[in-house]
Amino acid sequence: MKRSHTVPAALGLALVLSAAACSTTSEDTAAPAATTQPAPAATATADLSTASTDLGQVVVDGSGMTVYYFTADTPGSGESACTGDCLTAWPPVHPAGSAPVVDGVTGEVATITGADGEAQVTIDGRPVYTFAGDTAAGDTAGQGVDGAWFAVAPEGAEITSPAPSATASSGY
Repeated sequence: MKRSHTVPAALGLALVLSAAACSTTSEDTAAPAATTQPAPAATATADLSTASTDLGQVVVDGSGMTVYYFTADTPGSGESACTGDCLTAWPPVHPAGSAPVVDGVTGEVATITGADGEAQVTIDGRPVYTFAGDTAAGDTAGQGVDGAWFAVAPEGAEITSPAPSATASSGY
């Protein structure tokens, strides 16, 4: 009779021990090893990229705002002709770090010291700006302003075609 109680007791003890072996406690759980791999570069926001607008593909800043050239700037001079009140209407594009991060822009991207004393992004030796009148990503309200401000194409060319007018006739 003792033998019949021993087998179920032994099985019960084996079941408890096997369940205990499967469970973990904070004492037997090792923290995962820390990795030393750097974060992928794709997580960085580009200072300049491209977007489709009513002008076609244009260069945009990290917030998606259209980037413009000022015709008064002399390519390769290392200087910005937009100073004083001009900088309020046409803020310079500043890189987030020491070197501009670009995505899809094939023109030569570099920096100069802008009129505000900060690093300013250049494309093909020309300083670039955004327009305070553009209120949403992809707006092109600055296109052709005063015949001096033009959006920048991804290869660095000045886009001189006028922005389509909201009141323009459809031709019919």
